[in-house]
Amino acid sequence: MSLRAQSVLFKSLSYLGMVALIVVIGLPVFWLVTGAFKGNREILTATPQFLPRSFQFDNFARAWTGAKFSTYYVNSIATTLMGATAEIVMAVTTAYALVFVRFPLRNAVFILLLLALMVPEQVVIVPNFLSIARMGLLVTKGGSLEIADFVRGWLAIFLPGASIAFGTFLLRQYFRTIPMDLTDAAKVDGAGHFSTMINVIVPVATPAIATTGLLSFTAKWNEYLWPLIVTYSDQLRTLPIAISRLLDAEGNTEWGVVMAGAIFVVIPVIIVFLFAQRFVVEGLAAGAVKG
Repeated sequence: MSLRAQSVLFKSLSYLGMVALIVVIGLPVFWLVTGAFKGNREILTATPQFLPRSFQFDNFARAWTGAKFSTYYVNSIATTLMGATAEIVMAVTTAYALVFVRFPLRNAVFILLLLALMVPEQVVIVPNFLSIARMGLLVTKGGSLEIADFVRGWLAIFLPGASIAFGTFLLRQYFRTIPMDLTDAAKVDGAGHFSTMINVIVPVATPAIATTGLLSFTAKWNEYLWPLIVTYSDQLRTLPIAISRLLDAEGNTEWGVVMAGAIFVVIPVIIVFLFAQRFVVEGLAAGAVKG
C-alpha cells in the first residue's frame, strides 16, 4: 500500500471514529434534552419520536417541586465546594512536597499514592462509614434541622473524599515539568517552601490546578452512593438523589419529568466546564509531557 493510500485510510478511519464517538456520546444527551419536553406517550412509543410534538414545559416545574430541588441544590453546592476546595489544597501541598521537598522514602510515598489509585471506591465505604459515625457526624434525627446539623451532615458527605490520590498524581506530573530554576531563584531571594509554593508554583501551575478542580467538582457533584448512605434526612441529601425521588416504585414513572430533573443536575456542571475548558486542555496536555 502506498504512503498516500495509507494516509487516506488513516484519515477515513479517524473521521469514522469521530462520527461514532459523536453518536455514542451525543445521542443520549440529545434524547435527554428532547425527552424533557415530552410526555410518557411520546417517550414510550414503539416508534421513537426524536422531537416532541408539543413542548411540555410543565415537566420542569413538576420536577422542581416533586424532588425538593431547592433544598438539594444548597446541599450539593455546599458539599461540592467544600470538598473540591479541600481536595485542591491537599493535592497542591502533597504534590509540591513530592516534587520540591527532599525527604526520606519520597519515592515510596509516591508508590503508595499509585497503589491508592488502584483501590475501588466501594472497598473503603464501610471503613469510611465507621469513621464518620465514630466522629459523631451522622445526623439521624428527624424533624427540622439546625445549622449545626447541616454542618455535620455536609462534613459527613465531603470529608472521605477530601483527599483523592488522582488529584495529587495529576499535579505531581505537572509540577515536574516546572523548571527548577524558578524555585532556586526563590530560594536565593530568601523564600521558604510555603512562600515558593504560593507565589511561584501555584501561578505557574494554574492550568493543572484548574483541571484538578474541575474534575473534583464534577465527581463530587455527581456523587450518589456515599451521600445516600450517610444522610438520613431529606434536608441533607444532594441532587443526584433527587433524581431517584422522581422514580415511581409502582412503575408509573413520568420519564419526561425525570429527564427534566436530570437537566437541573447537569446544567451547573456544563457552566463550570465552559468556564474552565481551556484550563482542562492545557493542564491535561502539560501533565502528560513528563512522567
